[in-house]
Amino acid sequence: MTLSEVAPGVYAWVQPDGSWFINNAGAVHGEDEVVLIDTCATASRTRRFLGAVADATGEAPIRLAVNTHWHGDHTFGNALLPASTVLIGHEHTRSEILVDTMLATELPPIWSPAPDWGLSRTRAPTVVLSHDLTLFAGDHRIDLRHPGHEAHTHGDVVAWLPQHRVLFAGDLLFHHVTPLVLQGSIAGALRSMDWLRQFPAARIIPGHGPVIDEAGLAEVLDAQTRYYQLIQHTARAGLAADHTPLQVAHDCDLGEFARWPDPHRIVLNLHRAYADATGAAIDLMTAFTDAITFNGGPLDCAVNHET
Repeated sequence: MTLSEVAPGVYAWVQPDGSWFINNAGAVHGEDEVVLIDTCATASRTRRFLGAVADATGEAPIRLAVNTHWHGDHTFGNALLPASTVLIGHEHTRSEILVDTMLATELPPIWSPAPDWGLSRTRAPTVVLSHDLTLFAGDHRIDLRHPGHEAHTHGDVVAWLPQHRVLFAGDLLFHHVTPLVLQGSIAGALRSMDWLRQFPAARIIPGHGPVIDEAGLAEVLDAQTRYYQLIQHTARAGLAADHTPLQVAHDCDLGEFARWPDPHRIVLNLHRAYADATGAAIDLMTAFTDAITFNGGPLDCAVNHET
């Protein structure tokens, strides 16, 4: 885990290898205040992140914190922020965090080892946006933008710093990690690749995986586009043959994507594509059971390890 300064006063917190619950986050330091971009999944990881930010900023107070979407790897650590910190997110992010019960219930045996959150409560944004909102940390302008459609989730938000050409993309972008679109839209996630191209970014912090520079962004977007197209093509063929997502996942050649962490997510993404195509509600437990079957056992999870 490293906190690196990607532009003056702008920091990226990168946690390799970006697999289950191991996310990236960030901080913007302006004058005597800090704006955070996301927190982390566990108490220990969040404390490491907050400690690194405090060291880098001379313990400047965290005035605002942004959640790029509602998933717990980016939001569970909200509970450790000072009470004075104002939390900001999309309106769907707030509503989903308020009904998310993962912390409060015993997890089914999906991951091994099971995540140890070290937390007993969640905290949702109290300031919400539906489209755009602009924040300032000192002189640093931070534009929060929603793509206008569901993608990774219904409430994805990116944080764009136009003065420094830095983009915090949240989980709209995965870098050398298998994307997950179980609770969003495959078609919307594919559209978001073109939407992200409009930002003239020099440094891009994905939700998972290494920081991307300007020269490498097109290839990352192209690769993720190809992955989503593979999911769409595979789902169409599977539905035409009346095969289940698990059946077509077994027959699918992942090719260039087989080396990315968490390849079993193809099953979860195919469940999403099937639901999108048929209009049926997605059954999360069936989807995860199929992913476990495809994986040959519980899904790998290293979130409890910090080295």
